[in-house]
Amino acid sequence: MGKNIGFMSFRISGTDGVSLETKKWAHILERMGHRCFYMAGELDTPPAASFIAPEAHFQTDEIKEIYQECFNNQFRPPKLTKKLHLYRERLKDEIAAFIRKFSLDVLVPENTLTIPLNIPLGMAITETVAETGVPTIAHHHDFFWERKRFLRNCVWDYFNACYPPHLNSIQHVVINSSAQNQLALRTGINSTLIPNVMDYATPPPGIDEWNRDVRQAFAIDDDELLILQPTRVVQRKGIEHAIELVARLERKAALVISHASGDEGYEYQQRVHDYADLMKIRAIFVDDLIRENREYTADGRKTYTLYDVYPFADLVTYPSIFEGFGNAFLEAVYFRRPIMVNNYSIYSHDIKPKGFEVIEMDEYLSDRIVALTREILDDPERVRRMTDTNYAIARKYYSYEMAEEALHFLLKTFFGA
Repeated sequence: MGKNIGFMSFRISGTDGVSLETKKWAHILERMGHRCFYMAGELDTPPAASFIAPEAHFQTDEIKEIYQECFNNQFRPPKLTKKLHLYRERLKDEIAAFIRKFSLDVLVPENTLTIPLNIPLGMAITETVAETGVPTIAHHHDFFWERKRFLRNCVWDYFNACYPPHLNSIQHVVINSSAQNQLALRTGINSTLIPNVMDYATPPPGIDEWNRDVRQAFAIDDDELLILQPTRVVQRKGIEHAIELVARLERKAALVISHASGDEGYEYQQRVHDYADLMKIRAIFVDDLIRENREYTADGRKTYTLYDVYPFADLVTYPSIFEGFGNAFLEAVYFRRPIMVNNYSIYSHDIKPKGFEVIEMDEYLSDRIVALTREILDDPERVRRMTDTNYAIARKYYSYEMAEEALHFLLKTFFGA
């Protein structure tokens, strides 16, 4: 019998990695016969299945103020403790209402018990699970100890209790083996490894009437290479390496950068602009034209999804310094595009051993890597062989079917066969 499953996060909206993976899990669970519902401070999910709780977001004034106080003080002021518990109680009430409204059988906190952007929410979820014993699958994308900015704080007692909580009714899921090892080492908590996935059983969308003018919309000539950097402009994405590669290819080429910096400030985005000018390459920032859905802007311009752009990419660059997993890598494989990837730790340990064929740099661009990129761009048959191989590997290890088996097993631990 299908279960009512409630996803909870700060936001489930847009194209950030957590929102994307949440929607993929929901799609998988729904085709297994379950019903999915959503609670967050910002949602673009079906209204009939949605429960907006504004204070669950990390962007409200009150939650941002609490965040600043938690990470700017060495010792916790008593007023901060009171505020934390005030919002904990308010959010517990919201969670209780969410559970009641949709008669939930299972909760799935998405990164809310992993990264402390909204500490009262983590406290509220932990207490709710401790008090009710509601079956919970905590989906962890990136732990607080992986980010330097969280390590100086005045709330270690709450971190130790809630990030993540060690409770019998919680099954923990991580997306890479390093997180699995660190979680066990630091907390003694066992976890299930379910990496990010794509629906490889369904062929990717191609070129149609809506997106066939993508190159024209981005002002890219027919004889110009379109090199796609399908990420936000944040420092850990290593976009300088993509700029350097375009410059050293010595080909007519444009680097298309799909998303803006988002919540992480604009200083690095300005750095990328300046570096592209310094290296004398054409970097095209198209975040104003990339949306989650195809639509028209208020001034009548057509917008595209990222999936509309992939079919036109001659090369995808993914020179990240650090990633929790690597959604853009799986997307490039899905669209059968050649990939330049940095040998970041999770790629090196979890993804590379599967046998993917990529242009791989190791922290810096060598002459060999630049020459190899030229060779591959000049050999369409080699590109076809590489991308077909990568698709077959990804379908084996990173498919919806693989995630479905793992989720089925987790639900059996709660409800039996």
